[in-house]
Amino acid sequence: MKQATKTNSVKWNAAWYSLFLTLFLLIIIVTIILAHYELKVSILMALGWAVLPVLAVLIVSSIIGYFYGAKIVQRLSPIKESLIQLERGNFSHRIREMGHDEIGRMAKHVNQMALRVEQQVASLQKLSTERTEWQTEMKQEVITEERGRLARELHDTISQQLFAISMMSSAITASNLQDTIEIAKKIGFIEKLAVEAQQEMRALLMHLRPVTLEGKDLKTGLEDLLVELQEKQSLQVTWELEDMPDLARGIEDHLFRIVQEALSNVLRHSKANKVHIRLVARGQNLHLKIIDDGIGFEESQMKMSSYGLKSISERASEIGGIGEVLSLPGKGTQINVKVPIL
Repeated sequence: MKQATKTNSVKWNAAWYSLFLTLFLLIIIVTIILAHYELKVSILMALGWAVLPVLAVLIVSSIIGYFYGAKIVQRLSPIKESLIQLERGNFSHRIREMGHDEIGRMAKHVNQMALRVEQQVASLQKLSTERTEWQTEMKQEVITEERGRLARELHDTISQQLFAISMMSSAITASNLQDTIEIAKKIGFIEKLAVEAQQEMRALLMHLRPVTLEGKDLKTGLEDLLVELQEKQSLQVTWELEDMPDLARGIEDHLFRIVQEALSNVLRHSKANKVHIRLVARGQNLHLKIIDDGIGFEESQMKMSSYGLKSISERASEIGGIGEVLSLPGKGTQINVKVPIL
């Protein structure tokens, strides 16, 4: 901020104010004298020496105004310094007692303001610390819950599949090696189990991916996810992703997680050959569709289905949207999510 020049400082303003006020009073006094004694202005003009006292009075009044302004500036200096300290973040700075006039009361108000700001900053810091601790605790709880869920999934699926592979391998070893047809059937069954276990493992690994976009926008994050899935799976993956309007980070993260959950279920349960993802904005709503050509299921059985499908509608509700799962046996599955854009 530029410093005030001499012509607009408080001291010079006070000097000019005193000068004009004195001049105004002199004009009034002279006018009254002329009117009272019925004198003419020409008489006063003839008295040239009378100008000197008038000039002296004006000069003296200006000097008095200047020094009075300087005194006011001096008294305001602590308040100015306190405001500068507040601007710099020094909320503990206080102004000394400055009397009971307007300037003194102003100083008290500045001190009260500084005290309140200091208390608010302390409260914000306390809340920030508590929030960090709460987030740490919640994160630990989520990690523990997710570990337990993955452990159950591994035990219920991959562990049993690997046990079945082990049993079939033992059966082949103990069987008549001359019966090539039977051995071929068992080897084919082992291969099928291995493929299913591999699919299940890849689906579980998708759950271990970051659950947020990690600084990316929604479209970029989904494209990266789908490209990686296309490269690592035999599943045919196609998508239609439009540029999105500015969305809150929470909405983007929830939609990203919904797609992750849906793709994980496609890999684990649908036995699909194709999956298509469509994300578009129409009017004041955002529409997400995930369609596969898998085996499908009865919608009445969805309550008994996986955690992922049940969580999709819950995640959509958390961001003010609607999520639904449509499926028929042998007709594939379609997931629809509609979220309002506010």
